[in-house]
Amino acid sequence: MAQKYDYLIVGAGLFGATFAHQASLCSKRCLVIDKRSHIGGNLYCDNIDGINVHRYGPHIFHTSNKRVWQYVNSLVEFNRFTYSPLANYNGKIYKLPFNMKTVD
Repeated sequence: MAQKYDYLIVGAGLFGATFAHQASLCSKRCLVIDKRSHIGGNLYCDNIDGINVHRYGPHIFHTSNKRVWQYVNSLVEFNRFTYSPLANYNGKIYKLPFNMKTVD
């Protein structure tokens, strides 16, 4: 007998996994399919000798919305990170990205 699902979710990345999780909390049955052999999409990590190595590049999550921040931290612990690159040009330090203060 074939199983019945409320939702077919194509892609087990950030949106697909989040939608499936939220739908399951509402007693909905989801079938999630993905072309990759792992879940998480580009957020996937390989665990190498106890170290999480980001397979597809760094995972930086930006939001100024307190509710969103609380929600994502209820699923998994996030580290606070502030991206503040600097440039050294002719011995002088500049903040990136450049802005009108840089021009002054």
